[in-house]
Parts: sequence; structure tokens; C-alpha cells
Amino acid sequence: MSAEDAVSLIRDGDCICVNSFVGIENPVALHEALHKRYRETHSPKHLTIVSSAGFGVWDENACAEGYIREGAVDRLICGHFGAMPSTKKIILENRFEAYNLPLGCISHAIRAQAGGIPGALSKVGLNLFVDPRQEGPGINQISTDASFVKVVEVDGQEFLYYKLPKITVALIKGTAADRRGNISFDDMYMSGDALSICQAAKSHKGIVIVQVDKIVDMPSRPRNAIIPGCLVDAIVVQEPEEKEEALQALTGSFEIRYEDWNTWTQKLEDLTSGHRKDSTAAQIIGERASRELRKEDIVNIGIGIPETISGFARKNGMLDHITLTVESGSIGGFPASGKFFGAMIGSASVYDMANQFDLYNHGGLDICFMGALEVDRFGNVNAHRGPGAYAGIGGFANITAKTPTVVFCMTFNTKGLEVKNEDGTITVIQNGAIPKFVDHVRSISFSAKNAVAHGQKVLYVTERCVFILNSRGLKLLEVYPGIDVQRDILDLLPFEVEV
Repeated sequence: MSAEDAVSLIRDGDCICVNSFVGIENPVALHEALHKRYRETHSPKHLTIVSSAGFGVWDENACAEGYIREGAVDRLICGHFGAMPSTKKIILENRFEAYNLPLGCISHAIRAQAGGIPGALSKVGLNLFVDPRQEGPGINQISTDASFVKVVEVDGQEFLYYKLPKITVALIKGTAADRRGNISFDDMYMSGDALSICQAAKSHKGIVIVQVDKIVDMPSRPRNAIIPGCLVDAIVVQEPEEKEEALQALTGSFEIRYEDWNTWTQKLEDLTSGHRKDSTAAQIIGERASRELRKEDIVNIGIGIPETISGFARKNGMLDHITLTVESGSIGGFPASGKFFGAMIGSASVYDMANQFDLYNHGGLDICFMGALEVDRFGNVNAHRGPGAYAGIGGFANITAKTPTVVFCMTFNTKGLEVKNEDGTITVIQNGAIPKFVDHVRSISFSAKNAVAHGQKVLYVTERCVFILNSRGLKLLEVYPGIDVQRDILDLLPFEVEV
């Protein structure tokens, strides 16, 4: 079908589930055809959209931004909102209901629907913002639906029960469809929740619409046909723009030897990093944090300052001895950053996103490196909600929930911070205007109480010192050469720490 014919199958009040990962693998042609239809007919309306990792293309005038902004959507349920600049703003204007659930919990709730089960149980989220005894998942004042997250007890243990609206439309991006409608993902960065989304839609007598790059006579092999044609209702062929060579390296469509990672990561960085300002503070933090890596570690590295760690691991040779992972389902490669976060160079394996969160939820990682907006006296971390801004929790809650060693990488303060590093001696030239250590965090993304109960090792690595979490709160573990403990650390904290 044409994209216009395909989206004509969507009805008022449908619940659409989008398979994407933040800014990658979005079925853009379907979203834009839906926007065109809504502009012309004011239908479909009263839509609910679900996406575990969020969707968008970092452009407020592209993808789904237009029809969301113009009123087609009543509810949005996502793990992350970072790639939707317009949508992020109007959520806080109470224009429609919006809910933020941990990425992995949405993924598992979709998989539950695929099996005919209303929702999914998880320990992830207990004592965090999403826990209804804390704030609940609603982002703005009108988002008060209490059905999405409930506290339940099973066999004497406490869980959160995540339940999504019934999915009736699947919007998927794939590589190719064969003549029977089987969908392969050969040149995609990931397959995400694609199969589970389709199965969930079909379990509710819904429809599956897939945008592909091409039609082929048959997939390269049956194992590569992620979605069987019997689940597909409409196929839209949208020939893609030719990918830059560096982006082709992320698809796994040709082999990249380990010894060539340096070359390809440099090509990718040149293409995607834009004019990122080199930060001395970030380099100090990344170098110190990278020293926590141990041989044979299975690792997740978050976006922002933590991204510097993989570079230091490469320089000191530790990258040869660890396995990197990314939430989208890739294991054993080198993660891309920026607008292509979720893709990997040289992946050893790419599987369904729900399976990746099975690994994360049960503590299958050895160590993770995450960013932080705020840390309070207890060691709680806010990583998803700033003043007047909201990115979303993404996979952060799942990744940090049971990982034995959690390393938060953050500057001591921000907005104007200047530091100098001379052969390992650190000088604070100017402190930032906004403190990152506060009496109480604005919202809890990571619970210190949970971490202590689980026996996790938790470090807070800054450009001037390292704190460690204990049962009483933060303890000053390490001070870098050149830093005055009283002037540069203790005098700037709004609370006392153990020294």
C-alpha cells in the first residue's frame, strides 16, 4: 500500500505501539502520512501511543511531532522523550496525558500482552518516582490514571505491576518484506520489540503496518524473518536515503574487525558528534571512572559524560577484556552516541529488547556507568527530571536496579564550571552556578535505600573527588591531587558527609 492507504486503517481511539529506539529506526513515512491525514480530516483522533524507548527524529517538525502537537493524541506512554523536542515542551503545558515508565518495564508489559497476559510484574521501580506511593508515572497535572502501575504482593514479596492499554495498532520499521509479507531486519540497527508488538496487536484483533526499504523474493534465511507475514496487514515501501559509510557500519551488514574499531568509531564520531565542546571535567571523570572496570566485566555505559569511559577503556587496553551492551539489544560491540544512541559498531549479537532487560533486571551486568542531574544527602539520584524539563527515565532504572557496581559520573556543579588538569593535579578555576548535590532530589531515579538493601557498590565520581554510598549516606572516598577538601568540597555541600 501507499503510506496514505496504510494509515487509513487506523481508527479513532486506537492504541498505537511504535517500535523504535529514541531517535533510530522510526517508521517516519507512516508518522508523516498520519499527520497529513489528520490535517486533512481531523481523524484519527483520541489516540494513545505507547513506545518503550520513545520515538522521534530530534526535529520538532518531523515524524509524529506534528499530529501530537495538533491534538490527535490523548495519551502518550513512553520510556524516553529525548528525541521529541516539541512534544517534551507541550507535555508540561498539560496539553494531553503523558506517562513515563521504565523502558524495560514497558518492553516486558508489551511482551506480556503478546502472550495474552494483561501486564508484567517487576521489582524495578519500587521506591522510585514511578511507584504510586512516591509520585506515580504521570508527568503533568492531568496525568492521573492509576491503572498503569500498581503495588502488589506475590508470595510475600512486593512488586510493581505494569499494565498498558490494549495495543490495537503496530507501527514497525523493517528492512525488507518478501512476497509473503515476512519482514526481515537485516540492515537495521536493532529489532527492538517488533515481534512482541505485532503479537500484542493481533491478540486484540488489531492491525500491523510495516514500513520497509524494499521487497525481496525471500529473506536471506528464515531465522532473519523477525515478523512472519501472517501477522502483517499492510506493507509500505519507502526507499531510504543512502547511508553514510560510518552509519552502514552500525547495521552489521558487513564485518568490522576488532582492530578496526578505532577507525570506524572515529568516522562515526566525526559524523554524529557535531560541535560538542571538549570538557576537561568530563575527561577527568571518564578517566577515573574507567579504572573501575575489571576483566570479563559485562558493562552498560550511559549517555553524556559516561560516554567518555569507552574511549579511556580503549586507550588502556581494557576494552579488549570487557563486553559492552546497549539497551536496544546489542551486545559485544562499541556503542554509538548522540542521535544514533542504541546502535553499535561490531556487535557480536543483536536480540529482542525485552531479552536485554531480562539480563539487566536480574543483575546480569557487572558494572554500569550512568549520569546524574542531582544527588541528595542519602545518595538518591535524579537523572530524568530537571527544572521545567523532562527527558524521561529510559533504561536507567532497570540498568541500575540490580547491577553489583553502579558508577554515577557527574560534575560537582554545573553552568559555568571551569577546571584545569595539569598532569593529574586538578584546579577548580570557577565553580558552576547550579549545585548537583542537594538536600533532596527533585525526583528519585535511583534509590539509595534499595541499593544498600541489595548490597550494591555505588560510587559518585566527580571532577574533584569520589563519594561512596554506605548505610548512612555519602562518604568521601577519594580527593584528587590539587583539591582542597574544605574549600572545594565540604564548604560547597548542603549536608555533612562522612570523611
